[in-house]
Amino acid sequence: MIHLVRPSLGLVGRILAILLLTVTVEFCTSTLLYERASQFSLREDEAHRLAEHLVIVRKLIAERPVPERAMMASLLTTDRYDVAWAPSAPPTASMAPQLREMREQVLAWEPSLADSNLRLRLKSPGLNSVVVGGLTLADGSWVRFGTRDAVGGWDLAIGRVLLALVPAVGLLVIGSLLIRSTLKPVRMLAQAAERYGYGDRVILPEIGTGEVLRVIRAFNAMQDRIHRLIADRTQALAAVGHDLRTPIARMRLRIDMIEDSAARDAMRRDAIEMETMIASLLAFLGGDDGDQPLVRSDLAVLAETIVDDAADHGHAVTYQGPDHLEADVRPHDLRRALDNLVSNALRHASNVTVAVEPGNDRVVLRVEDDGPGIPETRLEDARQPFVRLDTARGRNTEGLGLGLAIVDRIAAAHRGELRLSNRPEGGLRAEIDIPLARG
Repeated sequence: MIHLVRPSLGLVGRILAILLLTVTVEFCTSTLLYERASQFSLREDEAHRLAEHLVIVRKLIAERPVPERAMMASLLTTDRYDVAWAPSAPPTASMAPQLREMREQVLAWEPSLADSNLRLRLKSPGLNSVVVGGLTLADGSWVRFGTRDAVGGWDLAIGRVLLALVPAVGLLVIGSLLIRSTLKPVRMLAQAAERYGYGDRVILPEIGTGEVLRVIRAFNAMQDRIHRLIADRTQALAAVGHDLRTPIARMRLRIDMIEDSAARDAMRRDAIEMETMIASLLAFLGGDDGDQPLVRSDLAVLAETIVDDAADHGHAVTYQGPDHLEADVRPHDLRRALDNLVSNALRHASNVTVAVEPGNDRVVLRVEDDGPGIPETRLEDARQPFVRLDTARGRNTEGLGLGLAIVDRIAAAHRGELRLSNRPEGGLRAEIDIPLARG
């Protein structure tokens, strides 16, 4: 059965996303509402610059003769303000309510403009509004001015939002570090659980919050119970295996005393099959050797040894691959897995090829034969213990149907997998894909 896993954020990511959403909404909402209410108010520094510029403009233009005032106004035009002189007053227009604060700020900075009849109005009201206005000279003529840049509040709001988000970002960084530190025991627990699934026992330090501490203690206690259970089972199986092998050995001695050669050979084959069944059962249940450490071993030499042994017994087995390839493996287990695959292939085929194919950080041990193969619908069944595919591989099979189940378990113990497939040209292909170095 295939289970679809929906991609999701980790716990830290979800907490940070919640914090980010909350802080962002809070700061953006409060800042934008404030700016929306006062979007046409001018900041004090801008009001100050406008007031100083108007005082200078009014003084310099007033000192010039009337014919030169228009020229002086054009000279006083800057990249921020447009300035023009007119002998008559501009059209009367009511001041927008939102510009009254601007006017009060200008007059607060330069009280000398109080008698200038300062007028302000919005040109093209909207988000990109431009402020224009005028003031009188002593002779009653007018100086007109206007801002070149829009004074819409949204530009100010964006700046203030970014400024307001600075402490929010700092808060997120500090919060992420604290959350990461808090969840460190949870990550340790997840890593230990994954390693324990591959047979590595990891005792975690009992640290963390109350809930996490209880989980870690329960995990450590569970490891102890499982370890004791496996140890007891292993000891019991080893004892049973020894007790069963003893009468079988006596039986074989008695078989040799039987005079009827046909009966003697038949009984000897039965005894050998019983020994094979016991060996495979102990290997599958883990009662033969117990836990083995990972050892740096030469996989190419291991595979060639199995091939040479089979060839010495008269089988057509060939090797393909490098002369040497080292990897971190349990050599006894991996030899048993390859032996099982080769024996299984020789039981149903005439020619077998053992290949070692190295990759960047993994290696594939491949066994191919020219036998009948396995029906596609039963490839997964072949991995299951005590399953015998008689219809596909012949009826006179030995053992309990544990060969491929043992290989599958050994591959999983090496953080790898067993893959079974039928060759296009006929026969079965079995591949053990494992990492080169310990994870």
